Amino acid sequence: MEDLSYFDATALAELVKRREIKAIELIDATIGRIETLNPKLNAVITPMYEEARKKALGPSGTGPFAGVPFLLKDLLASYKGVRMTFGTKNLSDFIPDHDSELVTRYKKAGFIVLGKTNIPELGLLPTTEPDIFGPCKNPWDVTKTTGGSSGGSAAAVASRMVPAAHGNDGGGSIRIPASCCGLFGLKPTRGRNPLGPDFGDLLNGFVAEHVLTRSVRDSAAILDATKGFQVGDPYCAPYAPNRYSDELEKDPGKLRIAVSTDPGEGSSVSEDCLEAVNNSVKLLADLGHDIIEVSPDLDRDLITWAFTVIWASGCASTINAISSLTGRKPSHDEYEPVTWGLYEMGNGFKASDYLHAVQVIQRISRSIGQFFVEYDVLLTPVLAEAPVTLGSFDSTSDDPLRGWRRAGEFVPFTPLCNATGQPAMSVPLFWNAEGLPIGVHFVGRFGDEATLFRLASQLEKAKPWKDRKPPIS
Repeated sequence: MEDLSYFDATALAELVKRREIKAIELIDATIGRIETLNPKLNAVITPMYEEARKKALGPSGTGPFAGVPFLLKDLLASYKGVRMTFGTKNLSDFIPDHDSELVTRYKKAGFIVLGKTNIPELGLLPTTEPDIFGPCKNPWDVTKTTGGSSGGSAAAVASRMVPAAHGNDGGGSIRIPASCCGLFGLKPTRGRNPLGPDFGDLLNGFVAEHVLTRSVRDSAAILDATKGFQVGDPYCAPYAPNRYSDELEKDPGKLRIAVSTDPGEGSSVSEDCLEAVNNSVKLLADLGHDIIEVSPDLDRDLITWAFTVIWASGCASTINAISSLTGRKPSHDEYEPVTWGLYEMGNGFKASDYLHAVQVIQRISRSIGQFFVEYDVLLTPVLAEAPVTLGSFDSTSDDPLRGWRRAGEFVPFTPLCNATGQPAMSVPLFWNAEGLPIGVHFVGRFGDEATLFRLASQLEKAKPWKDRKPPIS
C-alpha cells in the first residue's frame, strides 16, 4: 500500500479494472493506512469499514471508479444507515434513512465509502476543530490548521489515506483546506452538482459540493460522474457539452488573466501568500498568458454585510431545523460559542434584511459577470495567511464572535465566488520556507469549469506537485 499511496483515483481504478489488484485488497490496505495515520491526524470520525468490505466483496461495479476507496464529509452527504452529525453533539445520534443524490452518484461511479470526515460545528469556520470530535491536524505540520470546513477530507487526501474525498463549499470550504493541505480543490458552478433530495439550494445558492483530490484529472473525472440536473432542482448550471476529462488535453489558449491581491480596507496579505501569487504570475506569463493587474470594482463593506446576513440567517435556520428534528429547544450550552453567537445574530435579522441582502448579492453578481466579459480568469490568493496555528479561531462566551471576525481576516478572497456562484479552484503551486503549502486561487466565468480545468492541467504539467508528500503520510 506504500506504493499504492502514490496512485490517484484514476490510476487505482485502472488497477482494479485490469485485475492487478482486487477491490477487497485495496480496501483492506486503505483501512490499514487509515488506522495507522488517523490517530495522528483525527481526520476520519465515523469509520464504515464493515460496509466498505461488504461492498468490495460483492459484485464488481461498472462505474469509472469501481473499487476505489473514498470518504464523505460529515455534512450534507447523507448515507443511509450511517450517522451524520454536522459536527455538533446535538446530532451525535442522527442516522439518515436515505442516501443524498450526490452519494447515490458516487456509488454509481463505483466508489467505496470507508467513513465520514471531521468538520467544524455546522461547517461554519475555516478551520476544523469541533468540540465533539477535537481538532483535525494538518499532515504538513500537526500544530497547524487543515482549514475548513472540509478539513478532515483534506487531511485524509493529503496524507494519502485515500486518493479523493467529498467536500462542500459555502464560503471557501473546499478551496481553503485544499490550500492548507497542498491539494487541488475546485468549487463548481452553482447548480452543477445536485443538493437533493433534502435541499434545493443552501444559503441562497452559496453552497456547492465536489471533492478534494491530489490530481486535476481526478477532479475532472469525478465531476463528469456527478454533474447534472436532478428532477426538482430549483435551477441548474449552464449545460456543459463536453466531458471535463476531455478538456485536460486541450490547449487553454492565450488567456486574459486579471490579478488582484487586494483583500480590502483593514485587511492585509502575508508575504508568503503574495509570493505564491507572484510566482504564479511569472509561470503564467512564461506559458504565454496575458497578465493584467486589475481588481473588480466592489463595495466590500456592502458585500460583507450581505454575506453575514445570509450566513448567520442560515446558521439560525439550521439550528432551528435541528431543534425540530430532535424535539429539544436550542440552548447556548449545547453549541459552541461562535455557533451560538451566529445563531443569535441570525435570529436578530428581519425577513426584509434577508431579502435586501439577496438583492445586494444579485446586483454584485451582475457586476462581476460584466468583469468576466473582458477577462477569462481572475487570479488571487486563496488565503491571506499561511496555515495558522490550531486554536486561532477560538471564541469565548464573553466574545462569541471572535472566531467569526478572525475568519474574515483569514479568508477575504474565497466567499465572493459563493455569492456569485462562479467556479473557482485552489491550485497547489507554492510551499513556503517552513514547508507549508499555499494554494493559488483561480476564478472562472459562471458555468465555465472547462477553462479552469484546461488551465489547471497546463499548470500541473508545468509545475507538478503529485510527488510532494507531507511528513505524516
